[in-house]
Amino acid sequence: MLKGIHTSASGMIPRARKQELIANNIANVASPGYKKDMMFTKELSRAEQKRTPTKSSWEKPMVDQVYTDYSSGTFNHTGNPLNIAIDGDGFFQLQDDQGNIYLTRSGNFTVDNQGFMAFPGGYRLIGEGGPVQVGEGKVTIDPSGEVSVDGFSTDRIVPVDVPDQSALEKLGGALFGVPPGQELIPPLRAELQQGYLEAANVDVVGEMVDMIITYREYEANARSLQSQDQSLDHLFRRVAGNE
Repeated sequence: MLKGIHTSASGMIPRARKQELIANNIANVASPGYKKDMMFTKELSRAEQKRTPTKSSWEKPMVDQVYTDYSSGTFNHTGNPLNIAIDGDGFFQLQDDQGNIYLTRSGNFTVDNQGFMAFPGGYRLIGEGGPVQVGEGKVTIDPSGEVSVDGFSTDRIVPVDVPDQSALEKLGGALFGVPPGQELIPPLRAELQQGYLEAANVDVVGEMVDMIITYREYEANARSLQSQDQSLDHLFRRVAGNE
């Protein structure tokens, strides 16, 4: 019976974690460039199912891996010249005021009070010549990333990628941190689309279906756990002679 309780409890843990991931994905469905999180779960091996559960096996996490799906979202036309989408691979390169590098697929830029193209949070967009400065002129960006202001070329936006995207640190929303030692490399293919924003790669209907299924699985394990607990309590009472 203890093995059954262990199995039911172990089945509840990853379902609760998956509900958190799904809720976060749905909450960010309107965030440009957001990449959804997904989860692998572990199953109990036959050896683990046969042996009597120990304290360490009760505490063993059943969530094998939480990972980010970097597939592209759809492009939404905004007409805003400071909105840019990457058609292909790679990320925009950002920099904070301390020189730290960040990556994002969200091209939701503005112009700060010093004339630099900026990302929400105070990060500046990095081009071939450093932070991209456009001033107050009319900004034009061609598919190759060439930035022109009032018809004069000023810089070039070059998307970057990393050899192992799973090493990136998700910092919230569409922002990713680059771990120390992680090399920035040119993407295989990348063209810029001015006046567009990449939407989150979240299918709301699919996420809602997954949420319902996950809740039902959690609920079934909870009922099983409660039933076994009641049976165990009844057994103890009989052994103690209280029934």
